[in-house]
Amino acid sequence: MGKQDNKLLALLALSTRLKLWLIAAAVVLLIVAGVVLVWLNRNNHVAVETDERTVLSPTLVQSMKDIGEWEFLTISDEEIIDTVRHGFFGDDQLVRIYYGTLRLGIDMQQVEDNWIGMDKDTVVVKLPDVTLLDDDFIDEARTRSFFEEGKWTQQDRQKLYLKAHAAMQRRCLTPKNLETARKNAREQITALLHSLGFPYVRIE
Repeated sequence: MGKQDNKLLALLALSTRLKLWLIAAAVVLLIVAGVVLVWLNRNNHVAVETDERTVLSPTLVQSMKDIGEWEFLTISDEEIIDTVRHGFFGDDQLVRIYYGTLRLGIDMQQVEDNWIGMDKDTVVVKLPDVTLLDDDFIDEARTRSFFEEGKWTQQDRQKLYLKAHAAMQRRCLTPKNLETARKNAREQITALLHSLGFPYVRIE
């Protein structure tokens, strides 16, 4: 019985040592596996990025069209217009002073289809040329006669009004003023689109 007990104790001791070795080996494997995983994923990371680019939505396009008449240059003018009527007993003369304010700009309701769009990261805007926004630019309330001799009808005054109207257009709708209005249009529309979040704009 003594020898058998000794053998049993020896087997138990061997079994215990074997279990300890297995546990130690498992721990070492886990540590090695952890180190390998960390090394393999050292350059990998998870991040949430937000695309903050502004979208050229139909609502935005319509809101720009809803601006309506967009004025880019205002010109105030004053014209002295006269007319003379020759008669047998002498001449009649009428001299009137006219004041007008001519507004140059673009009517956004007149833009063509597909007038604005994206070309990669650039907003491309195709606009009609600047024009006179209001043909009724003479302030008739301020119009007054500077000199009047003889009798003049309303028809005579209307002819004088039309002469003043044409004179103001000749004086104000010059190539220089039109180019200034175009330059202002490009700058103001570009500034608006920049403020809406579009960094690159091309006006055509």
